[in-house]
Amino acid sequence: MSTLLLEIVTPERTVYSKDVNMVIIRGVEGEMGILPNHVPTVTPLKISAVTAKIGSNYENIAVSGGFAEVRHEKVVILAESAELPGEIDVDRAELAKKRAEERIRNRNKETVDHHRAELALQRALNRLNTRG
Repeated sequence: MSTLLLEIVTPERTVYSKDVNMVIIRGVEGEMGILPNHVPTVTPLKISAVTAKIGSNYENIAVSGGFAEVRHEKVVILAESAELPGEIDVDRAELAKKRAEERIRNRNKETVDHHRAELALQRALNRLNTRG
């Protein structure tokens, strides 16, 4: 079975670099499955898990935005942040989720930036869902 290289890179480090059979991403226009020899493209990403299929196994990586550059035999994801499931601090993610939910509930107060609170909630939920 043919493969392509998936690299997930943040400003701090390379989080993931493996040969995979398929990559599933959530772009701003929807979910995209990428196989070897995919047409080259660049797409902005939503806050979600990137799924790598290796044989019959799936690996999820929590990604907080960024861009995916697809080439024939390589997918490079440039992300603001990314974490493998084992790196996710569940207590910290739960605390971030509660804090974001509280800010959203207090939407009548002028000091709350609702868009930032929504993004914080999405990031926390993504991390918790990826961790499982």
